[in-house]
Amino acid sequence: MAWLSMKRIYEILERRRARDAWAYWINMSLIMLVVANILAVIVESEHAVYVDYSPWFDSFEFFSVGVFLVEYILRVWTAPLNRDLGSTPMRRRVRYVFSIYGLIDLVAILPSLLAYFLPSMDLRFLRAIRLARILKFTHYSHAFQDLWHAVYEERRAFVASLYVLGVAIVLSSTMMYLVEHQAQPEHFASIPRAMWWSVITLTTVGYGDVSPVTAMGQFLGAIVALMGVCTVALITGILASSFAVQMERRKREFDEQFKLAMADGVLSDDEIEVLLDLKRHLGVTNDEFERLRARVTQRKQRQREAAQAIPPAHQ
Repeated sequence: MAWLSMKRIYEILERRRARDAWAYWINMSLIMLVVANILAVIVESEHAVYVDYSPWFDSFEFFSVGVFLVEYILRVWTAPLNRDLGSTPMRRRVRYVFSIYGLIDLVAILPSLLAYFLPSMDLRFLRAIRLARILKFTHYSHAFQDLWHAVYEERRAFVASLYVLGVAIVLSSTMMYLVEHQAQPEHFASIPRAMWWSVITLTTVGYGDVSPVTAMGQFLGAIVALMGVCTVALITGILASSFAVQMERRKREFDEQFKLAMADGVLSDDEIEVLLDLKRHLGVTNDEFERLRARVTQRKQRQREAAQAIPPAHQ
């Protein structure tokens, strides 16, 4: 029953082994199930289609919830093997439940469970919430995980930029209300109503449904539009820079591990297994892997040639 051990299930769910066929196919099946669920929620929003095929949709939903519930229970059960979550098994389980990944897993099954236990709730609302299952891709894609870590590490910069954006929205909507209230009372009847124009302008969307008509309002609108370009560029730049730092950090970590494994000039089977697992986990491409192997091999070859060239008396 080693296949059902906590360690083995953890390795499969978290893909801890390189070239693990079980982990690959199980995770690919979960990805395809998430995709099928997203398509099902979108298609069944057509009322006529749902009425005609409701038994199929309901059966597929029952099956999906069962699979996601089993996955959630197994992830909570195996959480004590993740040392990053805490010092004790119970603390690790609790921290996983309330982590971003645990909450995503819970949201994937919660709407259907609520519909079962609270049948009086709006089922259309609950069916739409199931689209949150798209967030489960964060479990299966390192790119999504990198994006989340990039946002988390730059959270202070993001908060500062959002603060600037909030101040700009309040000030611009207040000034536009004062300038355009008399000319367009239907659109700028109050500061909260003027905030719609401010948000659309600062985010550079510009629907065009509301626009200033006075000379002062148009001048103010031009300034706000320029402020929006700068604010959006600031937030985008922070995200892009942080994401690039994450990728560079992963490559450096892999380089260090590779050089450590090649210290004796030979890669053993165990070292190759570890490097392949790290390669997959860090998202290193095959070309980068081969280039690094060739570079380290050449360096070792040059060191051996240099050592052989030294006369015996000087060795």
